[in-house]
Amino acid sequence: MRPIQMVDLKTQYHRLKPQIDKAVIEVLESAAFIGGQPIAEFSSKLANYLNVKHVIPCANGTDALQIALMALDLQPGDEVITPSFTFIATTEVVALLKIKPVFVDVDRDTFCMDIDSVKKAITPRTKAIVPVHLYGQAADMEALMELANAHNITVIEDNAQAIGCDYTFNDGRVKKAGTIGHIGTTSFFPSKNLGAYGDGGAIFTDNDALANKMRIIASHGSSKRYYHETVGVNSRLDTIQAAILGIKLPHLDEYIDARNKAAAFYDKAFAGHPKIKTPGRSKKSNHVFHQYTLVLEDVDRNGLQAYLSENQIPAMIYYPVPGHRQEMFAAFKTEYDLPVTDYLTTRVISLPIHTELDEEQLAHITKHVLEFCNR
Repeated sequence: MRPIQMVDLKTQYHRLKPQIDKAVIEVLESAAFIGGQPIAEFSSKLANYLNVKHVIPCANGTDALQIALMALDLQPGDEVITPSFTFIATTEVVALLKIKPVFVDVDRDTFCMDIDSVKKAITPRTKAIVPVHLYGQAADMEALMELANAHNITVIEDNAQAIGCDYTFNDGRVKKAGTIGHIGTTSFFPSKNLGAYGDGGAIFTDNDALANKMRIIASHGSSKRYYHETVGVNSRLDTIQAAILGIKLPHLDEYIDARNKAAAFYDKAFAGHPKIKTPGRSKKSNHVFHQYTLVLEDVDRNGLQAYLSENQIPAMIYYPVPGHRQEMFAAFKTEYDLPVTDYLTTRVISLPIHTELDEEQLAHITKHVLEFCNR
């Protein structure tokens, strides 16, 4: 059996090695390491795939969120609603810009933002909502957009974990996650479903004015070299990463199918187990399985993780400490009652999920999970 990886990037690379090597060498030969033609080509291909008007590439997914928030001209004291159960980048950028993060709970089945919790959190100071499409499926964007539009609130989708995910509206329309809100953001961190071989990110929008503003912010606040209209940042997707992403993008749907096959194997193996809850599925969104996350009941989670490691099986806990309990937000001195978030952070564990898993590996993983949970 091949060694089991949390994400097997090496085997995936070897499947596309000739094309990727050729694309990288072409960049090296051109010496256009910043702003080269592959960036424009990849941006155009991604815009077509997502059916969105503007794609603004940037250096990473955190920058994408920060630039999106900067484009809204928010002021200290303004509030941004976001789930507590997410990677820290989602809320880190809010605090970085001296805006107040307001944490809400998530749905127990989908792990995505709970709409009723959002309703209770809205105040006259709420200027933006940042739903996170956690682990690979979309939040209830139709309900969220209705709520946000009623209160004139901007929605910025954190789509770092769900690129390629389809969301279906009540009327049958289908849109890609990340293109439903006013702004969408994503990450091309290597482990993502569409990952670079370094860092990278992008911002999406159909709004011409916002797109122009975000492009300026990402380029030192400048639309003309050495003339700076606003305070900005330096956030660029480099040419080599764009060339690699351009090769991988046509395979994204194939990658999603492979992840779903692995998830189906897990689902079947754990079905009906009283101590193991498999990932719930949204009624409106498909799942692209950036992570395959179990919720354990009456199981020593740390013990299971150690047992799996002893048997050469990696497993991760995403995330052990929610945002509202992080020390970095202590200055806001806000008390929260987020029972689902607190419940999940003590019980979730994520198993290997990627495009290269085979049945022998999956059988090995599920066998050892069941052995431990059946004790």
